[in-house]
Amino acid sequence: MSAAYSPEQPSTLLGNCTVLDARVVDGMAPVTGAGVWVRGDRIAAVGPYAEVAEQARAAGRLTEVDLDGAYVTPGLVNMHTHFSLSLPGSAGEGVKGMGAYDLAHYMADGARRTLHSGVTTVRCVAEKDHADFALRRAINAGRVPGPRIYTAGRALVCTGGHGHESNDTLECDGPVGFRHGVRSQIKAGADLIKVMISGGIAGEHESIHTPQLFADEMTAVIETAHAWGRKVTAHAGPADVIGAAVELGLDCVEHGYQLTPQVAARMAERGTALVPTLLVTRCKEFFDELGVPEWMQCRSLGAGPRHLESFDMAIAAGVEVLLGSDMPPFWEFEGTTASIRELEYMSERIGAARAIHAGTLGPIRWLGAESDLGTVEVGKLADLIATDADPLADTSAFRDVRWVMKGGQIARDDRNQEETR
Repeated sequence: MSAAYSPEQPSTLLGNCTVLDARVVDGMAPVTGAGVWVRGDRIAAVGPYAEVAEQARAAGRLTEVDLDGAYVTPGLVNMHTHFSLSLPGSAGEGVKGMGAYDLAHYMADGARRTLHSGVTTVRCVAEKDHADFALRRAINAGRVPGPRIYTAGRALVCTGGHGHESNDTLECDGPVGFRHGVRSQIKAGADLIKVMISGGIAGEHESIHTPQLFADEMTAVIETAHAWGRKVTAHAGPADVIGAAVELGLDCVEHGYQLTPQVAARMAERGTALVPTLLVTRCKEFFDELGVPEWMQCRSLGAGPRHLESFDMAIAAGVEVLLGSDMPPFWEFEGTTASIRELEYMSERIGAARAIHAGTLGPIRWLGAESDLGTVEVGKLADLIATDADPLADTSAFRDVRWVMKGGQIARDDRNQEETR
């Protein structure tokens, strides 16, 4: 089967590869000896190489790429990204002190590194000064390389709430204030809304279990966002705060440090997803690198065992779990990138097949983009990555991503270093 195309579009035939995607969780076998024909920015055919090659070659001008036996999967999706992250500490102060031009270049560099690491789509959940919208425009226009960006703009917080110290948040109070906050981010171009409903690890004058919004404020955020067709995700730690927000229609929970089986079961019933960000309570190396103060390190690392228990509760209850690192997705950490290390932690608890789903199709469905992304299928955008080892056998195979394509354009090929640096 092949998709419609026009003769003037660039045409690429990928061969000598095995194709697999998240449909393996439903029993779909990988396609060995596969070919993938990319016409323009979309997949025109996929299947046994001989059949696909015949179609592609009959269409005229063609670039053929031998992938040397690689495993080809959809690009990864990181659902908890901050390109302008500034944690407490010396490195964070350096980012906070950047002017607009410096910040733009800093974030653009992070976007490039993210794409080259194999993450082809991100969900930004709080960025400084609406620079994320400018970055998205630049990427979409082809001026800078980077992943597809879905963004919340600035996160909404109560006065003095979690993250209020930085200009990647917007302080609001009362139902009217939070309704205005939602509308202001949508006006700027937000694809979703992020709200801080409890304390967290990085707030010195709060604790993880500090509630920060009243019910009428949470209601205002969720109702207003939904009326505008936007989903809401919430930074949240304690079970009671999460449970209340779930009953009001919350679409996604970030972190979920202190879940209970009862709240996890309700999340599953209501279709509320979880982005667990397991890294944030087990990343001392990262904290040391950034000069993060002792009080925050103790709070973070001390929350680790309970955090992992919460993740297990969510899995047992059938909650949809999605990949998100909180650390910058490209950051070099424990021998790989933050995105891959998070995926490995998830895989240890849910297995490789479900982890691949959590890092590809699951997030894409939450974003409402499954008609274009998430699987290697005819008609979908050609966002593809290649590894030498089999990710279905071990997600650590993603540590060795060596080839990246986004929208039919090769963004990284380790056999051509000049093209990818």
